Amino acid sequence: MDETRRAARRTTAETVIKNLKRRNIEGYYCETADKAVQLVCGMIPAGDSITWGGSVTFTESGMKAALEAGTWRLLDRSCATTPEERRAMWRDRASADWFFMSTNALTVAGELVNIDGNSDRLALLLHGPEHVVVLAGMNKLVADVDAGFKRIRTHACPLNAARLHPNTPCELTGVCSECHGEHSMCCQMVVTRHSRHPGRIKVVLIGEDLGY
Repeated sequence: MDETRRAARRTTAETVIKNLKRRNIEGYYCETADKAVQLVCGMIPAGDSITWGGSVTFTESGMKAALEAGTWRLLDRSCATTPEERRAMWRDRASADWFFMSTNALTVAGELVNIDGNSDRLALLLHGPEHVVVLAGMNKLVADVDAGFKRIRTHACPLNAARLHPNTPCELTGVCSECHGEHSMCCQMVVTRHSRHPGRIKVVLIGEDLGY
């Protein structure tokens, strides 16, 4: 990336971070994913419990690999195979010290715009874990909430459907039809406009294109 693009992204990120602060949300900007991983790992005390939601950014950024190589207690929902294990895992994850996710879109005004199917990811964003870290490439930035939902329907849904194979219209046609299918990925549509708990949500903007 050339210096002009880097400078423009830094300036935009500074504006977004100021807007997040008004919403009781901490904001950070890192030019690269490597720097973001280093920043976040430095925040987490040894031995803390960590969990995460489904997120391509979490893997692409190198965050998942860094946490797996560390000294923290990881709560990986994929390790629970029976109904009893899944219930126990959910209880542990809901009280985790740290929860990692990305966001489907982030407005320049600092609002998080998200959809969810099973709603595991959004449930933990809204309540439970002491700290929530939202990793977001600058490609997730949109003008406003309406643009955020448009981005989800025209970009995020078709790509995630191709990855997850829910057999929804957005997988079969590449276009969201706001379906009511069994495996609909947009059962919940949530805008996070403010946090009652100062600093609980930490948005780490990354000056790269990451995730969907």
